[in-house]
Amino acid sequence: MRSATGNPMRGIAFKVGSVVVFLAMQTFIKLAGSDIQPGQVTFCRSFFALFPIMAYLAYRGQLRSAFYTGNPIGHLKRGTLGIISMGLGFYGLLHLPLPEAIALGYAMPLVAVIFAAVFLGETVRIYRWSAVLFGIVGVAIISWPKLTLFREGGIHAEQAIGALTVLLASVLGGMAMIQVRRLVEEEKTATIVLYFSITATVFSLVTVPFGWQVLDLAPQLFLIAAGFCGGVAQILLTESYRHADVSTVAPFEYTSIVIGGVVAYFVFGDIPSGATLLGTAIVVAAGIFIIYREHQLDLERREARQAGS
Repeated sequence: MRSATGNPMRGIAFKVGSVVVFLAMQTFIKLAGSDIQPGQVTFCRSFFALFPIMAYLAYRGQLRSAFYTGNPIGHLKRGTLGIISMGLGFYGLLHLPLPEAIALGYAMPLVAVIFAAVFLGETVRIYRWSAVLFGIVGVAIISWPKLTLFREGGIHAEQAIGALTVLLASVLGGMAMIQVRRLVEEEKTATIVLYFSITATVFSLVTVPFGWQVLDLAPQLFLIAAGFCGGVAQILLTESYRHADVSTVAPFEYTSIVIGGVVAYFVFGDIPSGATLLGTAIVVAAGIFIIYREHQLDLERREARQAGS
């Protein structure tokens, strides 16, 4: 979807900005501490994200209309899948080195291609299926060293569980992306973003009996900052799609592995392993090829519509 302004460079700038702010969000969550219950993290991420999101919608004069929806059940499904995916992803983020958590998260668009073929009936040809299989090999290379840590117990087992939760989060996130594709056919982007944050905030309260803590000031501030960053990043991402095609800005998502690697090294002292670097390169290559094929198919569909008009 191209905006009225059609300024690709501005769209790319907004996209990279969203990547940087999302990384700031992840960094704040890790700084808050690995012993915090994921549901508590999810609540803070969702609740405090509402403030910049609602301010942005009010600025654009869309706040009142954003609350109107003709498909509350669709938002409920998207919210349920999204909130579980977010919680699992945060568990993995808290227990894995940042570069590996980021790299394993790249499995989500691969899963989305599979689900689009299964649940939406989209035609996926041999090129994209090959890219998906290639990407899955990359995910296996990244995750296998972590999964073998189950037998060692202790902190090593936590990292193994963290890898599994990020992979499961990617599966559920892929399902959530399919639900979003259904919603965008009849709902405004502002409505989808707003209702997800509200749903995630409410649903995460269910986890209060499962170990929420009274936090010290520093972890509280880190989680509040993470929530604001999440909201701001969502706004920047939305703005990027307003100025350029999705296929133009999507590849810049992979700048997160470079920026994230720098942040991980200087803030947490994390150095990605050889398996992580190799697997990431494979997954990124597969993801970029899928984006390229999506772009080519979109051009073909546009040409077909123009020829038939």
